[in-house]
Amino acid sequence: MELAAFDTTCMRCGKPAQLRFAGPCPDCVAELDARFPGVAREVEAEEYVPKVNVTANAVALKDD
Repeated sequence: MELAAFDTTCMRCGKPAQLRFAGPCPDCVAELDARFPGVAREVEAEEYVPKVNVTANAVALKDD
C-alpha cells in the first residue's frame, strides 16, 4: 500500500511541508538526529526475585 504525501505544516517548526504522516519535517528530523544521537548501551539490572510473602493458590493445593 503506497501512502501519498500531502501538504501540511511541520508539527515542530511550523513550516509547510509534504509529509506522509503528521510529524516533524525532514529538516527537523535531521536536526533532532544530530542533537540526540541514538547510542545503544548495555544496562545492568538486578535479577528479578519474587516476593516471599506470596502464598500458593488454595485451589491448587486442595486435596480431593
